[in-house]
Amino acid sequence: MQQLHLPHLITDLGLILGAAAIVTILFKWLKQPLVLGYLIAGFLVGPHFTLFPTVAEAANIQVWAEIGVIFLLFSLGLEFSFKKLLKVGASASVTAIVEVAGMLLIGYVTGRLMGWSSMDSIFLGGVLSISSTTIIIRAFEELGVKGHKFAGLVFGILIVEDLVAIVLLVLLSTLAVSKQFAGLDMIMSVAKLVLFLVLWFFSGIFFLPTLLRRARKFMNDETLLITSLALCIMMVWLATAVGFSPALGAFIMGSILAETIYAEKIEHLVKGVKDLFGAVFFVSVGMLFDPAMLVAHWMPVVVITFVTLFGKAFSTSVGALVSGQTLKSSIQSGMSLSQIGEFSFIIATLGVTLKVTSDFLYPIAVAVSAITTFTTPYMIRLAEPLYKKATTILPASWQSAINRYSNRAQNNGNSTEWQLYVRSYFLNTLLLTTITAAIVLLSSGYLLPFIRTRLHNDVTTTITGAVVTMLLMAPFLWALAIRQHQRDEIQEFWKQNKSRGLLTLFVGFRILLAVFLIGFLLDRFFSPQVAMIVSVMIIAILIAFSRKMQEFYFRIQKRFLDNYNERELEKNANNALAPWDAHMATFEIMPDWDKIGVPLKELAWREKYGVNVAMIERGNRTINTPTRTEQLFPHDVIAVIGTDEQIDLFRKELDIPNNAGKEKKKSEVVLEHFVVHLDSELVNKSIRVSAIRERTRGIVVGVESAGKRIINPESNYIIQPGDTLWIVGDKLRLLSIKKTEEQVQK
Repeated sequence: MQQLHLPHLITDLGLILGAAAIVTILFKWLKQPLVLGYLIAGFLVGPHFTLFPTVAEAANIQVWAEIGVIFLLFSLGLEFSFKKLLKVGASASVTAIVEVAGMLLIGYVTGRLMGWSSMDSIFLGGVLSISSTTIIIRAFEELGVKGHKFAGLVFGILIVEDLVAIVLLVLLSTLAVSKQFAGLDMIMSVAKLVLFLVLWFFSGIFFLPTLLRRARKFMNDETLLITSLALCIMMVWLATAVGFSPALGAFIMGSILAETIYAEKIEHLVKGVKDLFGAVFFVSVGMLFDPAMLVAHWMPVVVITFVTLFGKAFSTSVGALVSGQTLKSSIQSGMSLSQIGEFSFIIATLGVTLKVTSDFLYPIAVAVSAITTFTTPYMIRLAEPLYKKATTILPASWQSAINRYSNRAQNNGNSTEWQLYVRSYFLNTLLLTTITAAIVLLSSGYLLPFIRTRLHNDVTTTITGAVVTMLLMAPFLWALAIRQHQRDEIQEFWKQNKSRGLLTLFVGFRILLAVFLIGFLLDRFFSPQVAMIVSVMIIAILIAFSRKMQEFYFRIQKRFLDNYNERELEKNANNALAPWDAHMATFEIMPDWDKIGVPLKELAWREKYGVNVAMIERGNRTINTPTRTEQLFPHDVIAVIGTDEQIDLFRKELDIPNNAGKEKKKSEVVLEHFVVHLDSELVNKSIRVSAIRERTRGIVVGVESAGKRIINPESNYIIQPGDTLWIVGDKLRLLSIKKTEEQVQK
């Protein structure tokens, strides 16, 4: 009988997982980080430890390890979310940037002082720059400080560090390929990274949530897992095709899916896959650990450990002070971040993979990570005693200056309307410019060559390619050159005679930018002279067809914002007040109810249960949308709006059992909604001026605008094209105004 041969890849995988299972169970019992267990398991089955069986084909394991990095970064992206980055605030961003820049410098100087090469020193700085999210969260939970003030700052810093680490991977890869520090190459790499980040993020948010939403009824756990992993691998392939690392592609796709309603479910489904391949990755890291190399370089391990502990604590504390944090919060944050972790392994592995770092850097990084993992809880505990010691050492004048600076920074933290407008203006300009430039580059680099291979390479083909590209660019060019960004704010600033010169400059800048982009497009298809002439003509065409461009752009904007806010809206849907997912129910006030004569304001039903009183029927009198001072009397019939859960809770307030007082729909007063279109007479009017309350004998209880939900909007709210208004009022009047809006659309 012929003996079957089992491939080494399978036996090696079994050996790896077996060793990992035994060691990690031991580490779980010892309450130590599992990452260290994986590293030790890798050492035990690696080529430098011969007591146990050794992996036969380590090269094959590197393929599994590469998959592990992809799924680790994909999962990190799912937890990341660009919304979190926008919410961390300036303080965490400034602290993280100062800390990373400081450790890059300290790591480089330390390496050079020890006689290392420039490349080894640069990678050492990268390894020391990024702290471990996993270790910090575990330490915070064990010490019970997760709810402390400084913990929020630390989590914000970690979010920024994740993004910085991705940028570092790109820059270090560029540096490793060029083998020299070329400033222009670095700037081009960062510009290319920003371009693709914005393009991928915009495209992903625009298409993916819509795709997943339309396929929702087919999305069970199996299909969702396969779909999300397929999207991840596709983005990995795309990132690699344009010259970035696979890890970047995985991270970007994770961060895009993090904005969808499936984020938590995907994270749960992918967890098993991530744990499996993540274990293989960390075990493969441990296989590279050479004790002989460590013994030969024990002094650098000691030096770098001290540099990590004190350098990260110092640079983070300085960064926090610069950002306006108090001395105590700064020291606590610095002591918490004094370790290296998962991203450090990935950066060190990058150097080994690209063969640009020495053999000793990797085991040194692993050893330093292991030591600083054990010291992290002690460093956190030492933060408060160190702060108390610092208050006795630092001169009183220094402490007063720090307190004054912190108070001033925190008081200035609330941005003015003008600052918010300027920030929004530049973000909007950056987004539109990036999308337009990306369309040009993709068209000239891929679309035009594709058309030329299918058709004749002549003037007609070139013109066809230019026209198709121009049509794709048109709505974004219109938004850049013609549309007034936040028109209401501009008009208010203009009335206040505030920064009129800058406002005029902003308008001119965007027009010139649009002309440049058009010229940039045409220059890639035609001669510069033709490009300049046609650029002016295209701007004139955009002005002539401004209304059509406006409608098309608003549809694109609405789709993007709806998708971008979909997860947040879905998450808050159960907690939202009427009108979303709500209905109207009626109840009769019984004579023995104990709150007869109490004003609605004091009953506070909206605050308690989330319901709104839409109508009170008292005998032959009907009170639509009663005021907060209105009182309730025996046998009043009230119509309230709420979700099923909210109304069930509210029923208990009235002491009505579930099988009694069944709600009945009112035919006269109803809850309706409709979309306000561009040509509607309601556009650019406040709710008060539009007289919509008087016309419907009702009240506007909600507005959906640009992907956001506004509950019970103020009467001075300005109605915009595309807004969805939710109104409680007279049925016939509401149906009439709804019909009018539908006719406007047609």
